[in-house]
Amino acid sequence: MLVKQAAWPAAIVIAGDSVAPLVASARGALHAPIAVLALLVAAASAIAVLGLSALLLFDALLFRLMTSHDDEASGGAAVDDLLARMRLKPAPSSLRPLDDRIAGTRRLLARQRIALAVFVAAFLTAGFWMPR
Repeated sequence: MLVKQAAWPAAIVIAGDSVAPLVASARGALHAPIAVLALLVAAASAIAVLGLSALLLFDALLFRLMTSHDDEASGGAAVDDLLARMRLKPAPSSLRPLDDRIAGTRRLLARQRIALAVFVAAFLTAGFWMPR
């Protein structure tokens, strides 16, 4: 389910002709500064959505690693060990509870949805202010 939550916002951004077409169409909107600003915000938020989607996919893989172990403690230890070996996080002194890990993933989901909302709003604003 987490993979699906990571994929659909990324698909919207990609389907919305996000980064390259927006920047290319900004050339025709030089006399509409609001459109240029909206295009830049849309491009930045598109990159944020894609980055957060990648982080959510990584979280999904980490949760899959956790479930491959017999209990929560050994699964959490395996994830912490992997993150420490990848030098993404220092080795924790104590095991983080599963609720803390889920809360972190929910924060990522919230940030992704905010970035997606910013992208959609900026994309629509740019389309409204573009010269016809």
